[in-house]
Amino acid sequence: MFYITTPIYYVNDAPHLGHAYTTILADVLARYHRLRGEPVYFLTGVDEHGQKVQNAVRKNAITDPQAYVDEMAERFKTTWKRLNIAYDDFIRTTEPRHVRVVQQVLQQLWDAGLIYRGEYQGWYCVSDERFWTEKDLVDGCCPDCGRPVEHIAEDNYFFQMSRYQDWLVDYIERNPDFIQPAFRRNEVLGFLRRPLADLCISRSASRLSWGIPLPFAPDYVTYVWFDALLNYVTAAGFGVDEDRFAAQWPQALHLIGKDILITHAVYWPTMLQAAGLPQPRRIFAHGWWVIGGTKMGKSLGNAVSPLDLVDIYGVDAFRYFIMRDMTPGLDADFDAERVDSRYTSDLANNLGNLLQRVVNMTGRYCGGCIPQPGPETAEEAGLRALVEALPGQVFEQIDRLAVNTALSQIMDGLTAVNGYLERTAPWTQAKAGRAERVTAILYTAAEALRLISVLLSPVLTEKTREIFSRLGWEDDQAGDGLAWGVLKPGSAVTAGDPLFPRIG
Repeated sequence: MFYITTPIYYVNDAPHLGHAYTTILADVLARYHRLRGEPVYFLTGVDEHGQKVQNAVRKNAITDPQAYVDEMAERFKTTWKRLNIAYDDFIRTTEPRHVRVVQQVLQQLWDAGLIYRGEYQGWYCVSDERFWTEKDLVDGCCPDCGRPVEHIAEDNYFFQMSRYQDWLVDYIERNPDFIQPAFRRNEVLGFLRRPLADLCISRSASRLSWGIPLPFAPDYVTYVWFDALLNYVTAAGFGVDEDRFAAQWPQALHLIGKDILITHAVYWPTMLQAAGLPQPRRIFAHGWWVIGGTKMGKSLGNAVSPLDLVDIYGVDAFRYFIMRDMTPGLDADFDAERVDSRYTSDLANNLGNLLQRVVNMTGRYCGGCIPQPGPETAEEAGLRALVEALPGQVFEQIDRLAVNTALSQIMDGLTAVNGYLERTAPWTQAKAGRAERVTAILYTAAEALRLISVLLSPVLTEKTREIFSRLGWEDDQAGDGLAWGVLKPGSAVTAGDPLFPRIG
C-alpha cells in the first residue's frame, strides 16, 4: 500500500502555485505507483478551523462560518479537477468523522494525564496560527511570515510534548529516512537541541469559537495544528476500520512545504507517540517557488495563479513544467520564459514533433497502419534496449521522489528516438525500395514512443491518451503497457493537429 498525503490547506484563500505544486507532486507520485501496479491511497483536503477563518468570516460579515468554508472548499476541489488531480479522499476538518477522531485522541491523552491546564503567555501569529517565544521573533514579528504578532495571556490546556523530546531525537537518529531531505532532518535535530516546551493545544471559546470543542472542557476549542494534523489518521481509518488503518498508516508519506516542517516533524510525531500510534514512514519537505529569491505570496503581490498558466499552456504543460523545474527539497525560481522554453523544446519539439513524424511516415510508407516489426539490426536492438531499461530507471527516481530527474531521463529517451530516425532515415530506405527495412524502423520508433508515453502519462494525463489514440493503442488494455512489443501490426494510426501547438 502506498499512502500519500498533502498538507490540508487553509480555506481562507484561493489555491496558488505552492498549493498546486505539492498536490500535483502527490498526484504524479500516486499515478506512478498505480502504474507499477501498487494499491494507492492519495489524500488531500482543507483545514477549516482557526483564527484566520474566523477573522475572514467577521471581516466579510458572514453569519454562517460553515457556509463560508463550504464555498472555499469547493474552490480547491474545482482547481484540483482542472489540474487533473485524481485524489482518493478529500478531507475537511469540519467533517464529523474528523471531529470524532480529534475528540477521541484528546480524551485519551487527558485520561492518561498527558494534558494539563495552565497559564499561557506568549506571542501569537494569526497568519500562521502559531505561538512564538520572545527569542523566536525577528524584529518583533513572526520569524516565518514576517507579520506582526500579538501578545496573549490566558488559561489554556497543554500537551506534555516536552516529555517526548529525548524519544524523538532517538527515533530520528535511528530512522535516517524518516525526515527528508537529509538537511531538513538535520534542521529538526538542531531545533531539538534546545529544550522542547509543552504545546498549548486550546483556545478560549470566548476568543475563538470556530473550532472543535475539547471533550473535557467545552468552553475551549482545539488549537488548529493539533486538530489539523490528525486528519492523516482520520482518513486512514483510525478508530473505524482498524484493518485498513494497520495496513495503510505505517506506509504514509507526508508531502509538506518546508515552512511547516517543525509542526510535522516535532508536534506530530510526539502526538502519535503519546497516543500509542505508529509513525508515518516518511515526511518529505519540499522547497518554495520563489521570484527573485522571495517566496511567492498574496501579501507580497507576487503570487502566481496556476489556472492562469493553464489557460495559456494547457494543463499538461503546466504539470510538466512544475514537475520538471523543481528539485524536490530545494527552492525553485519561477520564470515565465522558462515555462515557454520547456513547452517549446521538451513538449512541442521533442515529443510533439516525434509523434507527427512517426504517424505521418506510417501513413506515407505503411498504408496508415502499424507495420510488422521486421528483422532487427543493431540500431533497433540498441534503441529497444534503451527504452526497455527506462521503466526501471524512472521508477528508481520516483522512489527517491526525484520526479524532475525521472522526466529528464524520459526526455533523453525521446531524444534517442528522434536521433534513431535521423540515423536510419526511413525516407531514404523507402526511396531505395527497402520496404522491410522501413517497417522495422517505423515499428521500432512507434513502439518506443508508445512505451515512453506510458512513462509520461502520470504527468501528461491528457496528451498521452491522445498519443495512444493516434498510434492505435488503447491504454487500458491488460497491464502490459510497460512491456516492449505491445503495438499490434495492422492498427490504424491517425494524423492530427500538433500535439502542442505554437503559443501566441
